[in-house]
Amino acid sequence: MNTVVETVAGWMNAATSIVALTGAGISTESGIPDFRGPQGVWTRDPKAERLSNIHEYMQDPEIRKLSWQGRANHPAWQAQPNPGHRALVALERRGKLRALVTQNIDGLHQAAGHESARVIEVHGTMRDVICMACGWRGPAGPVLDRVRAGEADPPCQTCGGILKSATISFGQALVPEVIDAASRAARDADLLLAVGTSLQVYPVAGLVPLAKSSGARVVIVNAEPTPFDDIADAVIRAPIGDVLPSICAGDD
Repeated sequence: MNTVVETVAGWMNAATSIVALTGAGISTESGIPDFRGPQGVWTRDPKAERLSNIHEYMQDPEIRKLSWQGRANHPAWQAQPNPGHRALVALERRGKLRALVTQNIDGLHQAAGHESARVIEVHGTMRDVICMACGWRGPAGPVLDRVRAGEADPPCQTCGGILKSATISFGQALVPEVIDAASRAARDADLLLAVGTSLQVYPVAGLVPLAKSSGARVVIVNAEPTPFDDIADAVIRAPIGDVLPSICAGDD
């Protein structure tokens, strides 16, 4: 174990209120591509961002059809939690983890074994579907079965309205209560662990300086530089599935 990892492991062991902030990088080792990395979905195909724009989605049936095909074939449905996910569950079971704030929509944190109440999904979840007209919400599986059976743009069976995944698209407002919960957790943390996130998307990225200014140590584990590396107490550039088990296991 290198010196920085040993030091961070000691900090984690001493901390009593850790908040983890996770982004797409923690799920790449489960086979889910990220968006902004060198091989990210949007880096390789900028047009793919159009599928995540709420205005284009609502106005263009062709965008909706492409989006539904993408949802039906998304690698998350076959993905399994990796050692990074499981290490954070171990941290929760040690009583150290106050909250897990995630930008991910794949549900792998819950699949790994986290208490759902401890996971704050700031960008929503692909595991559910909502109606943009009547507000109906339900599991994605039955709707995706309709897509796979030939419905290219399945309407709401309650009101006939437009359905979409229960995720926050570009142009949609974040849920204030969710952001408030994430901010409270960051303010109360004595250590904030940012994992696999570029820290470029606000207001989530703002949790890092918020935690720092509230007295928390900040540890960043990410393959690429982030805008907050200079205020972090430690920055680790190594595979997440290798690092998290080392720093989260503890010796208590």
